Amino acid sequence: MKNGTDSFVSLGHWPSAGSFGFNTDILATNPINLSVVIGVLIFFGKGVLSDLLDNRKQRILNTIRNSEELRGGAIEQLEKARARLRKVQMEADQYRVNGYSEIEQKKWNLINSTYKTLEQLENYKNETIQFEQQRAINQVRQRVFQQALQGALGTLNSCLNNELHLRTISANIGMLGAMKEITD
Repeated sequence: MKNGTDSFVSLGHWPSAGSFGFNTDILATNPINLSVVIGVLIFFGKGVLSDLLDNRKQRILNTIRNSEELRGGAIEQLEKARARLRKVQMEADQYRVNGYSEIEQKKWNLINSTYKTLEQLENYKNETIQFEQQRAINQVRQRVFQQALQGALGTLNSCLNNELHLRTISANIGMLGAMKEITD
């Protein structure tokens, strides 16, 4: 037991045991002070630090979850936008093809319409030419007939005397009378 009491007695022999003062030996006091401070912080600050870390962890997890949801939404919107882009491109290609087809169809319709119009104009031209030719022929015939009639009348007038003239008129009147009896 002497060893147990010696340890208490030896505490009384410490020079600083009875008085208060600063220990300027940094190497001796710093590890002790630090271990005491750290021990007190761990003991009393453990719950607070744990709560702070848990809160921080929850905020980080919530931020990650929100980021993942936003990322998922952004990917979904990107896919929708890509699908709309593909659809619009297909529609544009279809409009382009249909437009070219429609333009080609309108071009052929215009060509056919122009061809038909030209045919009609050609027919009208030919009809007009035929009409004018027929009119010219009729005019020539009428002139020839008039000239022939005038020539015949001139010949008759120069050849016929009054007596022959009266006989011709009487014969013509007789023929007209016979024709009238036949028609009645």
